[in-house]
Amino acid sequence: MYVENSITRPFKAKVLCVAIAASLAGFMAPASADTASDLEVLKAQIEALQNSIAALEQKQAETAKAVSPANSVTAGTTPGSFKLPGSDTSVKFGGYVKADLIYSDSSAGAGSTLDQLLVPGSIALDNDTEDGQVTLHARQTRLNVATSTPTAWGELKTFVEADFFGANGNEIVSNSNGLRTRHAFGSLGGLLAGQTWSTFMDAGSLPETLDFGGPVGELFIRQTQVRWTEGFDGGSWSVAAESPESYLTTANAGGGTNAASDDDKVPDLVARVDFNTSAGRFALAAMARNIRVDTATAADDQWGGALAAYGVVPTVGKDTFQFSLTAGNALGRYMGQAVFSDGDVDAAGKLNLNNQWGTILAYRHFWADNLRSTLALSTARASSPSAATTRNMNESADTAHLNLLWSPVANTTFGLELIHARRETEDGRNGELNRVQTSAQYNF
Repeated sequence: MYVENSITRPFKAKVLCVAIAASLAGFMAPASADTASDLEVLKAQIEALQNSIAALEQKQAETAKAVSPANSVTAGTTPGSFKLPGSDTSVKFGGYVKADLIYSDSSAGAGSTLDQLLVPGSIALDNDTEDGQVTLHARQTRLNVATSTPTAWGELKTFVEADFFGANGNEIVSNSNGLRTRHAFGSLGGLLAGQTWSTFMDAGSLPETLDFGGPVGELFIRQTQVRWTEGFDGGSWSVAAESPESYLTTANAGGGTNAASDDDKVPDLVARVDFNTSAGRFALAAMARNIRVDTATAADDQWGGALAAYGVVPTVGKDTFQFSLTAGNALGRYMGQAVFSDGDVDAAGKLNLNNQWGTILAYRHFWADNLRSTLALSTARASSPSAATTRNMNESADTAHLNLLWSPVANTTFGLELIHARRETEDGRNGELNRVQTSAQYNF
């Protein structure tokens, strides 16, 4: 609908005045040739004015159409998102730039990723390392894009994220590193499909650390899955079928080697329940896996399982206590840091699953609104393997993280972190690592 504005209103007023004047002149003046001529002039003026107004109205309508919401970028449904012209889809770009400077009292070797993040399962044994190592990198930098579209079946969401912990770069030339897929999934209502955090883990209960590897006892895995989630009063439940992969230690004369099996036939099956209570947020999860081996010397499979409990408990002010506890005979590759395999294959070709467990206890304290610290203590343990030839399998590992993080302005964090880690193998060999890490992170 057209609405008068400051441009067209004066023209209409002038036309009205001219029309009134012309009418009065027709009534008050005697008819004559001059009068008739004057009326014809007024009629022409009125017609010209009407044409001008019509042209202005057309131009105004075209301008209004050009700047209408259907043809402009508008705010999306989530903070920081936007909608493209003619679209109901909200789009949001995010990520951060992070630079790390790390000093380790031992080195894993030239160009090794192990000097860039903590991997307790690969700590050198018996002090068989180089002395001291300084590493600078920006590989944790990440980019992501998220979308949200309303539909009759609920919100249609997608999320894609990548970082630079892909293929190693060349430190001599440009330090370039390959992109690596972190997340790539979509969801419609309660159905999710794609790669993201395993349903068996709880990313929200992980402690805040500068170290990208994190505590040894954490469950840390992203993989492709199909998941259904249903909410209820005070929480939600989920079931999922996830990508299977059997990561096994195979006995040999050298003490055992780790390798992935390509004979997986059943997806990993996971169920989880989340609770939101006045005392905090908690989660319970259960998993069943079919671990398999199929080689020239061994063909066997075993069913295994694991349980997990997580929690984030508010304490004083903004402080929180976070914990996780996991146990079972099929944790294996789900427990990050390359600590344990899913099982071992003995010299006779028999597959054995070993009991494993891990825990994290962490406390985050706010010294001020923009200054905080986290202390995270973690351990992981495994039972003795059945075959002496797998002597290099890890029996235990422990880590401790203590940091001080400062956020002087929004979306910016500078930090200092002290890290200690150790591991021990089944035959009693051990190794330790001490590390100091400083970081600068800029979110967008």
